[in-house]
Amino acid sequence: AGAGSNGLVVLPYFAGERTPILDPNARGTLIGLTLRHDRGHVYRAALEGIAYGVRHNLEAIAAGRTLRALAVGGGTRADLWVQIVSDVTGVQQEVPVETIGACYGDALLAAEGIALVPPGTSWARPGRTFTPRPEHVELYDALYAVYRELYPATAPLSRTLAALQTAQADE
Repeated sequence: AGAGSNGLVVLPYFAGERTPILDPNARGTLIGLTLRHDRGHVYRAALEGIAYGVRHNLEAIAAGRTLRALAVGGGTRADLWVQIVSDVTGVQQEVPVETIGACYGDALLAAEGIALVPPGTSWARPGRTFTPRPEHVELYDALYAVYRELYPATAPLSRTLAALQTAQADE
């Protein structure tokens, strides 16, 4: 499926949502589904939905500042996903050679703490770089606007569903 998943949008709140919404009762939503969509569209829409969540967090945290984004973790093995995040957020991402993430950073902090390496040492050796593609800006801006309106529009329904799910789990 191409950029924008043919107008399919996912709220990826399958375990509630933390920052910046802070709603444990938020629920996942798929909107725009038609008979023209296939599983490729649904898959890409899920990746794009997560990328919209990254953009929402960056807007809340960065407040207009220019960012240097270093992407780590298992998701960085999929070039498609990293590129989607760059396209949706408008932020260039660097994927270091070593992408194991938190435990690698923990080891660096421990090494600094016991003076095995000088403060400010970086173990992140440059690997691949993903640059936002300008041809997707307008489309992703429009779909991001839908994404941002979707949670407030569905929050009351999500609370109702959460209550029903809790009641059923208690039975």
